[in-house]
Amino acid sequence: MLDFLRSDDFMNWVAIPLLIFIARMSDVSLATIRNIFISKGFRKIVPFIGFFEVLIWLIAMKQVMTYANNWFAYFAWAAGFSMGTLVGMRIEERLALGTQIIRIIVNNNSDEFIAAMRNAKHGVTTTDAQGAFGPVKMIFTVVQRKNVAEVIALIEKYNPSAFYSIEDVRTAEHGYFAQGGNSLSVVRRLFSGKSEK
Repeated sequence: MLDFLRSDDFMNWVAIPLLIFIARMSDVSLATIRNIFISKGFRKIVPFIGFFEVLIWLIAMKQVMTYANNWFAYFAWAAGFSMGTLVGMRIEERLALGTQIIRIIVNNNSDEFIAAMRNAKHGVTTTDAQGAFGPVKMIFTVVQRKNVAEVIALIEKYNPSAFYSIEDVRTAEHGYFAQGGNSLSVVRRLFSGKSEK
């Protein structure tokens, strides 16, 4: 067994492809996160991520070029790219970065839902509107992404037939948000030098 681990076959067909796979997975994960941070406005952290992303990419590329006749290296490169994309998206989901606006339209009594939202410390703005079949109430709330599931649960509980839509918000200032730290706050404090309100 030890002889095999020291052999050229092990290096060529196992160790090197595995190194390429891990390196490629890492750099693509960083690239995915970097692009997400750019879209969310965290521009100060992006150069640091980009540095390590390119450094890892160079390591992986060097190995592929060194073992250019090894087809396992190419498969490892492609597999690392696919896995890195998946890992990057999973990390972004766990961080739950960003703010979202939820627009809710109800055509029946919404007082209990609005009260429940305010009891849960979510800011709510309401307005009367005219829908396709008569008067409706439009309810707006801007929440951290990690709290979206909680709001949807309240909608399903109090107004299960309500129509709602969810969109990303690039910037939200001076509003009322549920208290408590989240990943967005941590990243912003670390790389902007400011504290979340």
